[in-house]
Amino acid sequence: MSDTTLFTPVTAGALRLPSRIVMAPMTRLRAETDGTPTPEMTEYYRQRADAGLIVTEGIWPSSDGQSEWRVPGLQTERHAAGWRSVTNAVHAAGGRIVAQLMHGGRKGHPDARADGSLPAGASPVADPEHVHLPDGTTAPSPVPAELSTGDIDRVVRDHAAAARRAIDAGFDGVELHGANSYLTHQFLADGTNLRRDGYGGSTVGRMRLAVELVEALVEAVGAHRVGVRLSPGNPQFGMVERDPAPLYRALLGELDRHGLAYLHLTDDDRYPALADLRPRWRGTLVANVGENREATTRASAKRVLAAGHADAVSFGRGFLRNPDLVDRLRHDLPWNPLDEARLYTPGPGGYTDYPRHGGASAGSPAG
Repeated sequence: MSDTTLFTPVTAGALRLPSRIVMAPMTRLRAETDGTPTPEMTEYYRQRADAGLIVTEGIWPSSDGQSEWRVPGLQTERHAAGWRSVTNAVHAAGGRIVAQLMHGGRKGHPDARADGSLPAGASPVADPEHVHLPDGTTAPSPVPAELSTGDIDRVVRDHAAAARRAIDAGFDGVELHGANSYLTHQFLADGTNLRRDGYGGSTVGRMRLAVELVEALVEAVGAHRVGVRLSPGNPQFGMVERDPAPLYRALLGELDRHGLAYLHLTDDDRYPALADLRPRWRGTLVANVGENREATTRASAKRVLAAGHADAVSFGRGFLRNPDLVDRLRHDLPWNPLDEARLYTPGPGGYTDYPRHGGASAGSPAG
């Protein structure tokens, strides 16, 4: 496989991507306190608009799904106006961008939420991680409430409403975050879903919310505008999936029939999801191979494409520190060091001030 394979076009639903280099969703905690995107966020995404596709950081569809302080939302017209600035800037720079809808479920804290609500998830199983608070400290995650079936119905409606709002705000589509320990993943995983009703207790029950959410998004904005991110077997944040293969095989069987824009799938060393599930997915598949591993590189991206396990590859940390990552990949140029101390701090530092190759400021046009 030649070095140019990363740079051949590929389709994802209604979108024609000019390369197979996708910007992965990455939480940065830069929104206003009510969840409205800031001008700095507009600049951040504009700088990276030459990605084949940008997937935004996770966005809460409703305030009871806010996972941390300064995570952006898509619940109000003010939120939509802020995102419209982002999408206009990305499109003006020639890019494509989808909104990742991310309900925190059990993840969150009343002091880190705009509405002060207690998190609720599949079951009352606490997240072992701490949550960022407004004063700059962190606090243990509380034991969440259990969502009732009525609550679940509302969550599904909220996702559909947020998807419609995303399209109105200029996004090219939406991605359901069904991975990385957030709400949909909490229902899929047997370690966090202890329910004995129709949303738990079996493979069919555990995947029911994911299926209902996808169906609602498809009805709201069309299958050609809907992607799904899954992370089978991902142990982050205390997640436990004792035998992920049967559930995810069944889930892909349900989702594949919708003709979605793409599947965004992460691999895990204990369960080679890409190798197992690629043959079960007829549509476009975006692979993320850096989850819980070293950051995705030019070489590792080429390997996954050469193996036939994916049609495109998402880069996370590479895009964080290189606004011109596509150019650096094309010419095999060195990468900026990552400023880990400022990953989640307010302001442009460690966010929009990474230089392009050769020392040009990130705000300069791409060369």
